[in-house]
Amino acid sequence: MLGAFALIASFVLVGAAPARAGENVFVEVTPNSVQAGDKVRIRASCDNSNNRQAQVESDAFGRVTVRPDNGFLTGSATVPENKEPGDYPVNLRCPNGNNASTTLTVLNMAQPSKGPATGGGGTAMGRGTGTLLLVGGLAAVGAAVALGMAGSRRRGAGS
Repeated sequence: MLGAFALIASFVLVGAAPARAGENVFVEVTPNSVQAGDKVRIRASCDNSNNRQAQVESDAFGRVTVRPDNGFLTGSATVPENKEPGDYPVNLRCPNGNNASTTLTVLNMAQPSKGPATGGGGTAMGRGTGTLLLVGGLAAVGAAVALGMAGSRRRGAGS
């Protein structure tokens, strides 16, 4: 029984080691969804080779050299304004032969144009309309006060 446990434990430990090796090789693009014409930041890791520059390439922005920066590789790129919307692979090529990839989504939403100056709000009212609204509002308030007072006199008289 102890031998079986030792065999299983060694298999688990040996099987887990290769999975950990790939965790230190990655590329991130921030934001991962961007409007055409905007800039993205790139952060990457080439495992133990983060002291040497590497290449990041994508059809979304071309080729960028990422350089050592506080234990990672960093850089930035601008997506051209005329880039078609869609998902674009972003590939990291490390000098030690490691590779990683992620996806950048390019949006190309048409910016709304400014509408025609048609007025609106207070500027759309004719001359004197504001005064008419003010007088009408005051009359409504006065009527509500008068009705309230009449109602309170009735209650007082009926008691």
